[in-house]
Amino acid sequence: MNQATLTVAKVSDPTVVITLRGSWTVSGVLPALDQLSALLDCGQLKAVAFITGDDFSWDSRLLAWLLACQRMLESSQCQFDLSGMPEDVGDLFRLANTVPPNKALPQRHQSLFHHLINRVARLGDESMELLAFTGDLALSLCYWLSRKGSARWSDIINFCHQSGPSALPIITLQSILIGMILAYLGMVQLRQFGAEVYVSNLVGVGMVREMGALMTAVIMSGRTGAAYAAQLGTMQVNEEIDALITLGIKPMDYLVLPRTLALILTIPLLCLYSNILGMIGGGLVATSMDITWLMYLYQLRDAISSGDIMTGVFKSFIFAVLIAMAGCRAGLACGRSSAAVGQATTNAVVTAIIYLVVADAGLNILFYHLGI
Repeated sequence: MNQATLTVAKVSDPTVVITLRGSWTVSGVLPALDQLSALLDCGQLKAVAFITGDDFSWDSRLLAWLLACQRMLESSQCQFDLSGMPEDVGDLFRLANTVPPNKALPQRHQSLFHHLINRVARLGDESMELLAFTGDLALSLCYWLSRKGSARWSDIINFCHQSGPSALPIITLQSILIGMILAYLGMVQLRQFGAEVYVSNLVGVGMVREMGALMTAVIMSGRTGAAYAAQLGTMQVNEEIDALITLGIKPMDYLVLPRTLALILTIPLLCLYSNILGMIGGGLVATSMDITWLMYLYQLRDAISSGDIMTGVFKSFIFAVLIAMAGCRAGLACGRSSAAVGQATTNAVVTAIIYLVVADAGLNILFYHLGI
């Protein structure tokens, strides 16, 4: 196979003719553009013409080489002449130049004011989407309560098992440890005043009103809320949700509502379970520091009221709805790739925790002004 070669000949002072010989194909070795640039005086040229010589053969590799030559000579404003080449080469070359090369637009540096405006606008759009999602969920729940919805009890029971009994081990561990932590913190401070017996008040009220509901919700947001986002995100990637919509089945009724009802039914029970174990954990610490179980239990009975218990249970209902909304909304908004599923899972957990913290702070302020 003949090697690809080129010969440069000057016809006149500003014009150069380049003769191509040999095999200009993918299997051959083409001359480097640096070699051509060294042979040409680009600053003085006005036109460059290409012709074919002996034993010339070509394929698409020649077109790529000619395009590279054209770009190299564009800065010198040289005329690029292919009239001496085969007609097919000229046609393909014109076709390749039909679409101009993609040139990335320079990125404009936005000012801080424009950046803030964009963030506020994006926050407004997300707020409107959240309100729309909340409204759809409320309508779906009303239809289900009026026995017009399509949510099935079998799905609700299945999700209750996933978010209830399956979560008992992790809830047990974190509840006992949180109770012990509260007891240790309270014991260190109360010992300075000789009031160690009141550590049961601290543990009982802290678990029942605050820590039981909040920590259970945080655990469930990382465990169940992320699972909901991953499940719905995978269905979005596999176009299963599109298939449901095509069949006339509402994803809100079939996918979101059963998961929401499951969390509403299970998280309050897990909250009560967490409260009991937290007080047991606090009792383990208190009894190790010269406080008997009888004293601890009597003090708990006097410290906790039914209003405190209902306050924590009410919080758990609100937290359950927020966790379900964050997980399901992130899953339904997922993209069409595996990376999007991971991002949706992350968004579900982060969003749920933000919802929980804001809601808990708002409820505490509300209860304080209501005297609850």
